[in-house]
Amino acid sequence: MLQIVEKQPPYQGLPALDKTVPPLSFFELWPRFLFYPPVLLYAFWLTIKFDGLNTLTASNPYFPAGGFVGDSKKAIHELFPKALQQYLPKTVFIKNEQALDSYFQIVELTYPVVCKPDKGCRGAGVQKIHSDKELKNYAQQFPFGKDTLLIQEHIDFEAEAGVFYIRHPDQERGHIFSLTLKYFPYVYGDGVSTLETLIKLSPRASKLQKIYLKRHAHKLHTVLAQGEAYRLSFAGAHSKGTIFKNGDKHITPAMEEFFDRLSKQIPEFYFGRFDVRFKDMSSLETGENLKIIELNGAGAEATHIWDSSTKLKDAYKTLFEQFHHAYEIGHKNKQRGFKPTPLKEALLMVRQSEALTAFYPETH
Repeated sequence: MLQIVEKQPPYQGLPALDKTVPPLSFFELWPRFLFYPPVLLYAFWLTIKFDGLNTLTASNPYFPAGGFVGDSKKAIHELFPKALQQYLPKTVFIKNEQALDSYFQIVELTYPVVCKPDKGCRGAGVQKIHSDKELKNYAQQFPFGKDTLLIQEHIDFEAEAGVFYIRHPDQERGHIFSLTLKYFPYVYGDGVSTLETLIKLSPRASKLQKIYLKRHAHKLHTVLAQGEAYRLSFAGAHSKGTIFKNGDKHITPAMEEFFDRLSKQIPEFYFGRFDVRFKDMSSLETGENLKIIELNGAGAEATHIWDSSTKLKDAYKTLFEQFHHAYEIGHKNKQRGFKPTPLKEALLMVRQSEALTAFYPETH
């Protein structure tokens, strides 16, 4: 399913990886139930301060539940005005398997394409598809009736980033709160070792071998040629094995100006993360050779915290700050007359989102 050798050289367009830092932070692999309780406690205090558990769902009034949970990529996609369509990949949304062929032809998509669930999060169900056979296999596993299938043009840039933008409704200008640079993990052949051995010997991949060995089970006994690069992850999600690095030092006034100008054209958008593919770092300043593959709202995370050099106290400080912004923006929007998603409805969306994940195809 995944190609062994990518067309783009590893990490093209991104700053060189610092190999002197630890491959993983000590808390990077903690389960969610262990890492997030302090954040939930702080969020509970914010519900008191800003009048309601669901206040943050008003942070982006036109996003379903503010984009906090189960946010539909289709609904958010439709908020982009015509002037911003140039930054979006060709995308179709398929409600049932029978509609697959006709929609695929209408938009003139060519392989490879990217398939993902409309309401999936944290990289759930994301696959790069290379043929009709793979597409049919993916569609047969997809939970039509429970969710909509998104088929997206594949953007052939190696570089990917998460650009977290925040603007309060009473502010003229917004800012980039966080910049995460995403490095897709590779192992390199030596002409002797199998893929399984290379994974187990890698300082970082060996710590995540439970993910990688299952994903690449069909290739584990393949011997890679000397210097051959094998990509271990396609989805740009930390939970799926991608390397995240803090890119805050690369934020420039020109970059903030570009994303501020772009964000203001999306109706009532104040808080969220753009996941973008791009040619090189200058693309983040000009918008040239850049595509927005996804926009996440109130449920987005400042993912630079998963840089292996981040200290635990700094990770919590960032998340506390992030949630404070979300609740404060939601509170200000309530004062402007926007209503948050009813609490009962929001909690139902949380349960549905968690349940849906089990039905999605395996992530690549």
